[in-house]
Amino acid sequence: MGTQHTYRVIVRGTFDGLSEESRERLLGEVDAHGMDAMRFTEEGSLAYDRNLKHFSYRLIVLSDAEDGDEMAGALAEDRVERALRALGHGFAGLKSKVTDMDAMKINYKR
Repeated sequence: MGTQHTYRVIVRGTFDGLSEESRERLLGEVDAHGMDAMRFTEEGSLAYDRNLKHFSYRLIVLSDAEDGDEMAGALAEDRVERALRALGHGFAGLKSKVTDMDAMKINYKR
């Protein structure tokens, strides 16, 4: 096991084939999943709007640095798939954007 890095991952996707029950539940919780609720957490933070078309999930993933961004993205997408399936929400087209927080260069102003 190599050095662990912390990755911030944004997984985007589209709701697909939502049941009426899923639609009602998502619309009932829409105010809790807006822009103000977006946080990077290990369990993930789901954001969407009333259109119920697109969504994003923000996650923190710990992974071996030698496995790189692709593995962190795959781990995040797997978590999102499991979370959405557990809630009974249909989805499609997951894509992730990964930032390695340990390799990030910070330019401080003097």
